[in-house]
Amino acid sequence: MKHLLGKLGAEVRATAGGLPRTYWYLWTGTLVNRLGSFVVPFLSLYLIRERGFHEAEAGLVVSLHGAGGVIAALVGGTLADRVGRRATLLSGLWLGSAAMLSLGFSRATWQICVSAFLLGLLGELYRPAVSAALADVVPPQDRARAYGLLYWVVNVGFSIALPLAGLASRFGFLALFVADACTTFLYGVIVWWKVPETRPALPPEQAGPSRRPPSLAPFGDPVFLAFALPILLTALVFSQGSVTLLMDLTSQGMSPATFGAVLAVNGVLIVLLQPFAGRWLGTLRRATALSWASGLTGLGFGLHALGAQPGLAALAVVVWTLGEIAQSPVASAVVADLAPTEQRGTYQGAYYMLWALSSCLAPALGSWVLGHHGRYALWGGCLALGLFAAGWHLAVAAARRRRMDTLRLTRAEVSAALD
Repeated sequence: MKHLLGKLGAEVRATAGGLPRTYWYLWTGTLVNRLGSFVVPFLSLYLIRERGFHEAEAGLVVSLHGAGGVIAALVGGTLADRVGRRATLLSGLWLGSAAMLSLGFSRATWQICVSAFLLGLLGELYRPAVSAALADVVPPQDRARAYGLLYWVVNVGFSIALPLAGLASRFGFLALFVADACTTFLYGVIVWWKVPETRPALPPEQAGPSRRPPSLAPFGDPVFLAFALPILLTALVFSQGSVTLLMDLTSQGMSPATFGAVLAVNGVLIVLLQPFAGRWLGTLRRATALSWASGLTGLGFGLHALGAQPGLAALAVVVWTLGEIAQSPVASAVVADLAPTEQRGTYQGAYYMLWALSSCLAPALGSWVLGHHGRYALWGGCLALGLFAAGWHLAVAAARRRRMDTLRLTRAEVSAALD
């Protein structure tokens, strides 16, 4: 184990080499924020146990939070382009911190609903701005590994936060809300103290208003849309892990404790493997890597049809985690290259919206399939969607390759990675 951790540390240092200082302040802030990510994973449990909500009512509140996140992705991306990365980061982090406290102190049902929606809306505003700032300061050839390292630290922080949440909950659920709000606020302090504005200065001809609302511009780009739709299908499959996977496995007799141990395989693998994945992903065309990601995600969730034995369930988690590891850094780098310089935040916001939308739709859709057609239809459908998305990524690769070749002739900030 000591040797493995030594290799992991060496690989992280090698991966991190040469990245600019502003990136590291954002990376550090992300780690601080994720170390306090206590509330959202336990929100439904809190509502049922502490506030006396029924399961359906708790699900509605969680959906309101997700709906706020969908809007936040588009609004946050637009604000990052219009008013700047720094202002969007500060407003999102500090207002999100206030919304977290509001939810923690809310008692009436309407107050909880409003606060949950505001937490999704305000607390998620900062995400597109972080990705846009990263694209601003990191050289094109380093973006994939920079996004990969950022995704890695998100999972490191979350893996530490879960047991910390269990300890903090001994002081009451309110302690979770306060701690989460404090770490989010502290991220804002790091940005205020150390992160400058990174938005590129635009020439006058690009600075004027566009005909299409900036938040919707990516969906008028056929190449981005062709990339986004298989991402959405993959996200719908992946999001089944948040609700329906627990419902299915526990209905077959798996205990919540065993389920937690099985799902922990996901975080452990990401922490151990993500730093090493960048080197392998760099040898593949990006369309091939995305195809592998979608295919492995579909295959992994399809394997859950084999049953609730811990070994089989853990094997399935291993497979779809490998897809997750391949997906995140490559997809974010593609978005950064496709985005016009003046719309980096908008494009990143559109990408985050796909995942937020899947978080809203997937639980209801998956629960309906599970309840009306059974577990084999659910997991078989996940397999089919994943494989379909994998084929789609390969089918649209040529059009994106032509777009990238054209962009490289006029924009130096487009990476040389092959699609």
